[in-house]
Amino acid sequence: MPRVWSATLDGLEGVPVEVEVRLSSQLPRVDVVGLPEAAVRESTSRIRGAIASTGTSFPDRRVTVNLAPAELRKQGAGLDLPIAIAVLAATADALEPAHLAGRGFVGELALDGRLRGTRGILAAVLALRDLGLDEVIVPEDRAARAAEAPGIRVIGARHLAAVLDHLSGTEILPPAEPDRTDDAPDASAPCLSDVRGQKTARRALEIAAAGGHGLLLTGPPGSGKTLLARRLPGLLPPLDEPERLEAFCILDASGLAPESARIAAHPPFRAPHHGASAAGLLGGGSPIRAGEVSLAHHGVLFLDELPEFDRRCLESLREVIEQGVVRVARATVRCELPARFQLVAAANPCPCGFHGTPDRDCRCDDAALARYRRRLSGPLLDRIDLDVRVGEVRWEALRAASGEETSATVRERVLAARARQRERGVRCNAEIEDRVLDARVDAETSALDLLGNAVEHLGLSARGARRLLRVARTIADLAGATRTPRSAIAEALQLRTPSP
Repeated sequence: MPRVWSATLDGLEGVPVEVEVRLSSQLPRVDVVGLPEAAVRESTSRIRGAIASTGTSFPDRRVTVNLAPAELRKQGAGLDLPIAIAVLAATADALEPAHLAGRGFVGELALDGRLRGTRGILAAVLALRDLGLDEVIVPEDRAARAAEAPGIRVIGARHLAAVLDHLSGTEILPPAEPDRTDDAPDASAPCLSDVRGQKTARRALEIAAAGGHGLLLTGPPGSGKTLLARRLPGLLPPLDEPERLEAFCILDASGLAPESARIAAHPPFRAPHHGASAAGLLGGGSPIRAGEVSLAHHGVLFLDELPEFDRRCLESLREVIEQGVVRVARATVRCELPARFQLVAAANPCPCGFHGTPDRDCRCDDAALARYRRRLSGPLLDRIDLDVRVGEVRWEALRAASGEETSATVRERVLAARARQRERGVRCNAEIEDRVLDARVDAETSALDLLGNAVEHLGLSARGARRLLRVARTIADLAGATRTPRSAIAEALQLRTPSP
């Protein structure tokens, strides 16, 4: 009885699947067992046509296909190819079972035998690599993408007949080469020099990029909040190899990566509409798909018009921000979706947008203002490191020639600060664990005294104080300071407690 290895998706992760085929002398019929979903059950019709296209007859016997482990629900059409190979291996003289050792197969079959790509193919290849296989055969149009997985040989094939020739040694297919990108920043990213004025907000954006901190920009309409937020990706360092693979696996498993998409070096940037549902923002559905927080993994999640989002969605973000993962629990399935993102949000100060603006009259009464502010809970705001007021820009500043620093200039300082953080054993300061925070921050005595006074007089929570220490450490890194000085604590306080 031949056994063929493949993989399916469980949430966003690939899980190895062992395909077993048994032929018995009964009335012709094909049974697929092992919790197959509709696309897998329908594979038998596609496999019959694909096998016929190679000049081989489908077995005129009872064919039982078992997909193990049996308790895992199998989804997607990527099991077509391994089932077809297992059927052919079970047929006398069609394939030698020894040719299947150390090999995995993933791909959908057309009726004429062509191989088609499926979503989540990179995650499937990574799962087969972790299983210890040496080679995996995938559709040719996804071979370059699958070849990004290190430690396993990836073969791309156009047709089932080409796969059979490769297995028999008649015509060996060459290994696929990954279509790699360089570490250059995204050329299409907008430049920070486009922003006129807003000195404080620009500084906050640089600190957020240098330390991976969450940022809330509050100000009247048209003051440049969205303009600033969309320039953050151009300041961030490129992703390293494991981060690129993880981020692209999520995009690929969600079916959102175009066929020609390359694995990008720059961090992802997601900006969902404020009308997004809980499943759209956090993930879920059947089968489970990634939400916007997972699609922003290792990148930036921008929530424009933050108070307009559903209150339950925003409150659900609290645990995700702390844990970096979304735990989906259903009656029949439980899984974890990675969601380690940098939150950037923008909000108006009131429903009309002009509360606290010197040259504009606010039309909101006290009750409307209180209702609007209650849309953002204290526990959620407490998890955002930087809270900055963005004021209106005068016409003189708008019409003047741009003399502001470019994204490339600021990015150099950000990269230098991130390098100092890596030397201390952390990817960015926002991820410093509480148990080593004091040692990593290494604040001066006067700085801790200032922080203590702020905690007592400004009502900072313990979480807020710890987050403020991380921001101060980032400010010190930008300045090249070994210890965290009092001035860094003072600036961090200024950027966390904006004027009303």
